[in-house]
Amino acid sequence: MTAPASTTATKRLDVITIGRASVDLYGAQVGGRLEDMGSFQKYIGGSPTNMAAGTARLGLKSGLITRVGDEHMGRFIREELAREGVDVRGVKTDPERLTALVLLGIRDEKQFPLIFYRENCADMALCEDDIDESLIADSRAVVATGTHLSHPRTEAAVLKALTLARKHGAQTALDIDYRPNLWGLAGHGDGESRFIESAAVTAKLLATLHLFDLIVGTEEEFHIAGGTTDTIAALRAVRAVSKATLVCKRGPMGAAAFTGAIPDSLDDGQTGPGFPIEVFNVLGAGDGFMSGLLKGWLDGEPWPTALTYANACGAFAVSRHGCTPAYPSWEELQFFLKRGVVTPALRKDQALEQVHWATNRHKDWSTMRVFAFDHRMQLEAMEGATPQKIGTFKGLCLDAAIQVAGGKPGYGILCDSRLGRDALYRAAGTGLWIGRPVEWPGSRPLTLEPEIGPDFGGLSEWPLEHVVKVLCFYHPEDDADTKAKQEDTVLRLFHACRRNRLEMLLEIIPSKVGPTDDQTSAAIIQRFYDLGIYPDWWKLEPFATEVAWENTCAAISGNDPHVRGIVVLGLDASEADLAASLQLAARHDLVKGFAIGRTIFADAAREWMQGKITGDAAIAMMADRYARLCAVWDKARATGDDK
Repeated sequence: MTAPASTTATKRLDVITIGRASVDLYGAQVGGRLEDMGSFQKYIGGSPTNMAAGTARLGLKSGLITRVGDEHMGRFIREELAREGVDVRGVKTDPERLTALVLLGIRDEKQFPLIFYRENCADMALCEDDIDESLIADSRAVVATGTHLSHPRTEAAVLKALTLARKHGAQTALDIDYRPNLWGLAGHGDGESRFIESAAVTAKLLATLHLFDLIVGTEEEFHIAGGTTDTIAALRAVRAVSKATLVCKRGPMGAAAFTGAIPDSLDDGQTGPGFPIEVFNVLGAGDGFMSGLLKGWLDGEPWPTALTYANACGAFAVSRHGCTPAYPSWEELQFFLKRGVVTPALRKDQALEQVHWATNRHKDWSTMRVFAFDHRMQLEAMEGATPQKIGTFKGLCLDAAIQVAGGKPGYGILCDSRLGRDALYRAAGTGLWIGRPVEWPGSRPLTLEPEIGPDFGGLSEWPLEHVVKVLCFYHPEDDADTKAKQEDTVLRLFHACRRNRLEMLLEIIPSKVGPTDDQTSAAIIQRFYDLGIYPDWWKLEPFATEVAWENTCAAISGNDPHVRGIVVLGLDASEADLAASLQLAARHDLVKGFAIGRTIFADAAREWMQGKITGDAAIAMMADRYARLCAVWDKARATGDDK
């Protein structure tokens, strides 16, 4: 393959996609009619939006040009793109139109009922004025999709972007992405229709194909572009007006690339290996394919390599629920290509799914300064405490946390929903990391708060930004019955967390139930990994020796190199003792910070519960202690980094 013109040194973006942006409301039930869907998962959607996120996951610097509404769904798209690492400078907010919606489901491996809600929607109002020349000039490539050639206004925007791309030395690509419904050729109930002949659509496409260096489509999409259902003839019709590399997708037979004259057989094109996987969901496969193809193309890889990336990314898409959520990270793609297919149902491949989950998590939490006020039993035991007063006090704790954080990253809280519900709800959208406990305080064997339910179904009500925190008083020398009950609860909870797309923090405190040494926590951690439990976070006691930290970190990193990390708990220690503990912990990169509570709030809580100080005084006392601990950690980390 000839690599695209490289001006990477002066351009901040590798690729900009342009066109549709919607919210996909994806039926959670599989195997039934859309009429019978009982609940939906919410994802970003629209081919260019999917590709922007898909290429970002693969390590490309991607951007998107589109419009979204000035409402909750538009903000969701913008925020989700930013979390995926997509440049959103080209995402315009339309004050008059709503964000496009798509309702869709999985009936079987071939049927995918969907309804487009796109009447006068924001992304179809994209116009020439939305195309910023400086943004186009900042990218190595611009990718358009066929839908935005279906309307004069959006077509003008696309043509302007392509012209500017040529002016600034960028490569151009087209995903034909033919949806008859979006060209006005099928009714609202025929969203899954993929091909209807139309001389007008063919003429429109043929008039623009000369503008592209790469053109990608299924056989049916080349049929509409070339004006014939004979695939070879259609490809030759496209070749007659375009010198672009043509990539024809052939479903389970892979894909073929043609850089010159079109041969008599698709088998004579350049190809990459396909993957024998189970088809679960065909929606979004093309966008996943395109993401992998763009990665190879823009990296200057040979076409067989680029097609291998593309086929693998398409395989991920057809084996998982949703479009963008199914696409792999670069680490995951490399893992898959090196190891190969173990089970055709990729979503049931536990090792692969762990890499998928762990390498596609959102947000950077490399620093964790967490104010933990999820305590229930300790506060209930205080003189003067009532459930109402405890709830109010937890609100004061949140105020202190927000005050210290000051809108900066790397701060968080642990707060329960039984006594601290109002504070927990108020924390949403503050930028704080939010952990929420599920264990019944002090229980051993471990039992959970009633709200979680016997089948853990209560987790389905949790916001996705909440991290499930569970404390387990576990010791290697526990009797067999206690050990089995605790392990079963944690294992079921872990799977419930993944099912509900929630991160999990596992806290273990063996010292409360038995003697410990430098191997104790490491042995417990290994046991949980052996059970197939991969917490996103570990919350651990502060160890007294370097050897204990080394053993523990080795146990975690040896099993899960993509773990979020460790936070150190406080156990109501004095500030002086905590400073020494944090200094030792900070020498290890896997330790990201602390989650400390009573050292910060205990004195303020006792005095406030008895009416000895005001709420403002309690906030000031806790903010001062929290800020001092944050400074202790920051200094310890800086010192540790110097070693």
